[in-house]
Amino acid sequence: MTIQMTTADAGLKGVTAERFLSAVSDREPVSGLTHTFYRYPARFSPAFARTAIELFTDAGDLVFDGFMGGATSLVEARVLGRKSIGTDVSELAAFVGRVKTTSLSDCDLERIAKWGNSLSETLNLHHTASRARKWISEGYQRNINTFETWRIRKSLELALSRINELETMAQQEFARCALLNCGQWALDCRTTIPTSREFRVKLQSIFTEMIAGAREYARVAQQVDTLCIHRSVIGVEKDVTIAAQGAPRLILLSPPYPGVYVLYHRWKVQGRRETPAPFWIANSLDGSGMAYYTLGDRKQQKLRRYFAEIKQAFTSLAKVANDDSWVVQMVGFSNPSWQLPKYLKTLEQAGLTEIKFSDLANSRDGRLWRNVPNRKWFAAYQHTAQSTAREVVLFHKLLR
Repeated sequence: MTIQMTTADAGLKGVTAERFLSAVSDREPVSGLTHTFYRYPARFSPAFARTAIELFTDAGDLVFDGFMGGATSLVEARVLGRKSIGTDVSELAAFVGRVKTTSLSDCDLERIAKWGNSLSETLNLHHTASRARKWISEGYQRNINTFETWRIRKSLELALSRINELETMAQQEFARCALLNCGQWALDCRTTIPTSREFRVKLQSIFTEMIAGAREYARVAQQVDTLCIHRSVIGVEKDVTIAAQGAPRLILLSPPYPGVYVLYHRWKVQGRRETPAPFWIANSLDGSGMAYYTLGDRKQQKLRRYFAEIKQAFTSLAKVANDDSWVVQMVGFSNPSWQLPKYLKTLEQAGLTEIKFSDLANSRDGRLWRNVPNRKWFAAYQHTAQSTAREVVLFHKLLR
């Protein structure tokens, strides 16, 4: 079942349709506030999150993101004075979201800056590094001990050995996030690994940029509740912490895409060699393999597991929603011709009905599609690149 209307019919007046359409098609590099703290795969742009929140909510309303990833929606919600909750099955995502949504004082940031500046002498490869024996035994340094990569691994170990010099958990997590950011720059999807000197220079630059972003975020972030929770969206209706916040006015999310290969939880080192090192740096645990984070292997017949879990996820979301709630999502498909109808049918079975806004449509099917530039994670699968380089914005309400 589909309902046709305009944003005016729905009483949505926060932003114009033209501005929303512009935000969806935004191709500017992600920047500003804390958004660049970590490059999380498949994140939507801050411009899209911001305009969606402005269009569908008012100040003080609750925004919920059940697949928060890099917490873009939560950062924008807090700046706009909306309460927000984010959940994710990845402990790494919860860590990143927590760091990005924490307001640090000038005193905190000055302490972090002083600590970061003192690392130059620490990151001397002639120094003895304190090895992370437990993490190593559990495989968290896999594929970063080669002839090309060991210098980056040791630099990270030398820096992490001093984390406890920082006084608070918030300061320590910020520093870990800076190291995570630099480790990703040095190792993820790189064929040529930087030198230890290049790593030190980049790390100083990252600390400077992140501290500037954190100062700006602390200046504009409003005093509203923001929660980053490590858990599945399935079953959230039974979570007392979430239930205590009331029904969200906006459920804004980007679920895993059916049949699409996205490495959410690990880095690829010099080709296809995966490493769970991000979790070691963030002091977080890697829950499972890729299928766990993408709701099933992309090669499974008819993606049965994926659609079964999507149904459970949206059934739970429907249970925390009420008649005033909007569900807005951005999603892509490896084969839209059959997966989009199946996806929409699954959401209907979960208790949601699609809303098509005529003033927010840009295609003959009455929906809002966007082209996605520079999507590196499709490179290994060229047969899906053309279809998955497009995403659709879907709008839903509770089915009545």
